[in-house]
Amino acid sequence: MAGAKELIRNWGLLPADVRKLVLKREWNNDANLKARLLNRKPFPIRIGLKPPAGRSAIADMAHFQKFIGQWRSYSPQKTIQWESRRYRTLAEQTVPKFFILENIKQLIEFVGKEAHSRSEKWTQNMAPLLSIKEELYPALVKNLKTIELMRLADAELLSRLVKQLFSQMGVGQYLRALPLVGIDTKFLENYQPLITDVLDVLHDGEITTSGGLLEWLGCLENPRGWLTIRPLCESAQIKMGGFPVMQLHSDVLREHALPASNIIVVENMQSGLGLPSLKDTIAVFGGGKNVSWMDANWLKSKRVAYWGDIDSWGLSILSDVRSKLPSVKAIMMDADTLTQHENRMVIEPEPLEQLPTYLTDSEVQIFSDLKVGNYAGSRLEQERLSPDYIRIKLETWAKSN
Repeated sequence: MAGAKELIRNWGLLPADVRKLVLKREWNNDANLKARLLNRKPFPIRIGLKPPAGRSAIADMAHFQKFIGQWRSYSPQKTIQWESRRYRTLAEQTVPKFFILENIKQLIEFVGKEAHSRSEKWTQNMAPLLSIKEELYPALVKNLKTIELMRLADAELLSRLVKQLFSQMGVGQYLRALPLVGIDTKFLENYQPLITDVLDVLHDGEITTSGGLLEWLGCLENPRGWLTIRPLCESAQIKMGGFPVMQLHSDVLREHALPASNIIVVENMQSGLGLPSLKDTIAVFGGGKNVSWMDANWLKSKRVAYWGDIDSWGLSILSDVRSKLPSVKAIMMDADTLTQHENRMVIEPEPLEQLPTYLTDSEVQIFSDLKVGNYAGSRLEQERLSPDYIRIKLETWAKSN
C-alpha cells in the first residue's frame, strides 16, 4: 500500500526532488542556463514545494513528517519560504512553501561540486577574451559548451588569434594559408563558430554582413576531389597552363610528370592548401593513404619530400612511400618537430600495432616512443604546426642539395 501512495502522491517535494527539477530545468538545460547567465531569463528561480492539504497530510503522516523535517534541517534556510497553515487535526503547522534561488551564485552552490568545477572553467577560459573587450561575454555564453571544453592554453591562443585577423587578409588564399604567427590554421578551423561570433562583436557585425568568416577574410573555398596539384611558384604555375590548382586521378599522375624540380607530397588536403610559396616546387596532396602513384618513373629524377601526420598511421604511409621511392625525404616528421609542438599533441584513436617496414632508425624510434607514451600524446597532426615553422622547414629543404 505504501508503494501505491508513492506512485500517486502529488505533494510534498523533498530537497532531492527539487534538485532533480533544477538539474533538468536549469543546469542541464543549455538554453535555460545561457538565458540565466545573460539575464534574459531573470532570477529568481522559484519552485513550489506543494505543501499538502489536511487530508493528504493525515493520509501519509510519514511523508508529511519527512517533508517538514528535511526542509527544517536544510541549509541554507534563506532559500526556503515558510508559511503557517492551520490543519484541523494537526493544529497549526509551519510548512515549506517555496524553494527560491536568487542568483547564479546560489544556483551553482545548490547544484554542488560539478557546478563549481564547470563555472570555474568558464571563468578561467573566458578571461583572456574578456580582457580584450568585456562586451564579448554574450558571444562567449552563446558558445558555452566550446568554452567549457577548451584548455586554458587554447583560450589564450584564441585571444592572440582574433587580434591577428582582419577583413580581406586572405584574398586569393585558402583558409589554411592565412599568414598567422605562432598559431596553426587548424586551430582557427576547429573554433570557427566561436571565432566568428567573437569577431562579429569586435568588428560591429561585419562577419555576418559579409556572409560568414571565409567571405570576411576573403578566403577561397576548399576544392574537393581527387589528388590535388598546386604549383607553389609562378614559373611552375605558368608551365601548368596558369592554373593555380588542379585535380588529377592518381593513374594520370603516374604517367605525366609535373613541371618542377621539387615535388612535395602532403598527406592531408588542408595542409597542402596552406603551403607557402616555394621556388621551383609543386605540391601534391589530399591523397591520404593513396600513394600508389609514387612508383612513377618520372619521380626518380625529381627531389621529392613527404610530409604527413606524426602518428602510427602517418609513419605507415611514409613507409609505403619509401617502398616505392627510396630517395624520398621525410620533412617535419622528426623528434625535433614533436618536441617543439608536444603541447599540441592528441591521442591517436586506433594506433597501428605492427611496425612499418621502410622506416629509418630515427623513425622507428619515434614509432616506439609514441606507442609507449613517451610524449604528451600519440599523434601530432600536421595541421597543428604553425605557418612560420612550416615555411622555415620547407625553405631549408628547398635550398639543400
